[in-house]
Amino acid sequence: MRGTFRRENKNGSGVFPMSEATEADTIGIDEIMAILPHRYPFLLVDRLEEVRGEDTAIGIKSISVNEPWAMGHFGRYPIFPGVLIVEAIAQAAVVMVAVHRSKIGKPLNFETQLPRFMSIEKAKFRAPVRPGDRLAMHLAKLKESRGAYKFEGRCFVGETLVAEAIVMAMAVGDDDA
Repeated sequence: MRGTFRRENKNGSGVFPMSEATEADTIGIDEIMAILPHRYPFLLVDRLEEVRGEDTAIGIKSISVNEPWAMGHFGRYPIFPGVLIVEAIAQAAVVMVAVHRSKIGKPLNFETQLPRFMSIEKAKFRAPVRPGDRLAMHLAKLKESRGAYKFEGRCFVGETLVAEAIVMAMAVGDDDA
């Protein structure tokens, strides 16, 4: 059974096909863009690998010197901002949850709701992330309660742990704001 994801697109159809999430599934940029309302320069996830339902996955972000932050953070020695690493963890987690919920027949509807941060805990930045690096965000669901999800993200460049954080978010409608 193939699920769907509802969000208004340029053509107005609002219905996007979703792949079946199986063991070690990969989610590409087209599917990510069908799910997340974010666009360049704020779309911070290129791919998800090793997706196992809504429990674990590895989000991938390729860091480029051509991104807007690189000019000012810090000029001749660009470093990917820590706050964007935390945002990337959250975006990857939202994609993981959206794909899983579509698969089980309970899709998120970003026409009426948007994902919003509830908390960021234990954020630590251990090494700089630079242009040319491949940021691998290892995600694990810690808890889900009444539509709020808590994830741990541990970010690596190669085998080096560069950042980690626990994020909590939920989909909130305009009337909930």
